[in-house]
Amino acid sequence: MVDKKRILLIDNEAGLCRMMEQVLLDHGYLARAYTSPQQAVEDFTPSAWDLVISDIKMPGMSGLEVLQAIKAKQHNIPIIMITAYATVDMSIQALRKGAYDMLTKPFEPDELVYRVKNALQQSQLLEENRELRAELEEKFRFENIIGACEGLKSVLERVGKVAVRDTSILITGESGTGKELIAQAIHYNSPRREKKFVAINCGALPENLLESELFGYKKGAFTGATESRYGLLEAANGGTLFLDEVGNLPMNVQKTLLRFLQEKEFHRLGDTSPTRVDVRVLSATNSDLKEAIKSGAFREDLYYRLNVVNIHLPPLRERNSDIPLLAAHFILQQNHKFKTSIKGFDSESLRILCSCAWPGNIRQLKNVIEACMAMETGEYISRETLAQFIEADSDSCTVSCETPQGNTDVPYTTALERFEADLLTGLLKRHNGNIDLAAREAGMNMATMYRKIKRYGIRKEDY
Repeated sequence: MVDKKRILLIDNEAGLCRMMEQVLLDHGYLARAYTSPQQAVEDFTPSAWDLVISDIKMPGMSGLEVLQAIKAKQHNIPIIMITAYATVDMSIQALRKGAYDMLTKPFEPDELVYRVKNALQQSQLLEENRELRAELEEKFRFENIIGACEGLKSVLERVGKVAVRDTSILITGESGTGKELIAQAIHYNSPRREKKFVAINCGALPENLLESELFGYKKGAFTGATESRYGLLEAANGGTLFLDEVGNLPMNVQKTLLRFLQEKEFHRLGDTSPTRVDVRVLSATNSDLKEAIKSGAFREDLYYRLNVVNIHLPPLRERNSDIPLLAAHFILQQNHKFKTSIKGFDSESLRILCSCAWPGNIRQLKNVIEACMAMETGEYISRETLAQFIEADSDSCTVSCETPQGNTDVPYTTALERFEADLLTGLLKRHNGNIDLAAREAGMNMATMYRKIKRYGIRKEDY
């Protein structure tokens, strides 16, 4: 059942209030009218209403004062102002103080309903955008990047320091190590988090398309350019542009990009006027750019512009002690997504998982786990299931797993416990130590939450 939207009406004319109230009730809204603006403001409770409609000229308290008082209590609520004397100056004043729309008396019922629908739709879109942005910021918090090895910890410490500075960063590492994940974490932990994060794979487009995709073009710049078009640099204005596989940039694009990094301006294809934008550039590569410079395939001056700070991500084979943690995380994700209840890997399959060199790194590990979960019929992923997707005796599975002898179940159990302890600590931090709220988000009751806090030795100073 869809919740009915709640609308607060404020007008000292009782007849107009009754008319608006009835019209809105007839169209499926819940409406309540006040003829006293002072009483309406006094009774107003944040989140109790979805929309406010208020007259501007009222005795005792003007509509603009009502507007300010309600916005002080709930800044994001849309407010429509009604007036019989709609001057440009008054409209500008009301809009500047936060009014969503102006409605001039006399008005038809249909116009009232139309304005109400528009205001509520706009409010819903803004709320969805806020929720999406909050979800993205939560997803890309540094503590949500899985791993406990020293190599990754030092990377994250470095990333945390440079995220807040408007510095060009080159992220290096093998394919599948999570370079774009780090770039997104940098963006969502930077002052630019409210603006766009725009990514492009420089190796996925042919040269002629890559240039127009990045810088845009003017109408008539080439055959088929029937209208002017913004490029990704303009789309990312105020935010972050991420150039993945930057080593694949052709020379002419490298030249234009270098000019932008130096001058903060560029020319669209076919345009003689420069375009200025404010964009932070992050880039990534799995190739050796210094070798590319020696061979003449990459400009040295561009390399130093992009590589003000270098972040190098270690391959998974150098952090195989993180594999149980990563496995637990991916299993948790898949269980949540597909409503399954796989508990993990059995001890033999976990040993194999840890011993592989994983040339495709985290991406390959994630894909293998997803495939295993799709095929497994038991509670634990067995060696037989795992063997369908990796060769346990191949050269890629020669690294020894960091498992204490005689107790092969310890790493996975420990990983799960560590993961759960970190998760609960993060939830407690997010809710400022409110155990009830943290327990609800974790999907457990208070008694279980207290028991786990005690079990994992989580102290108040930890959150």
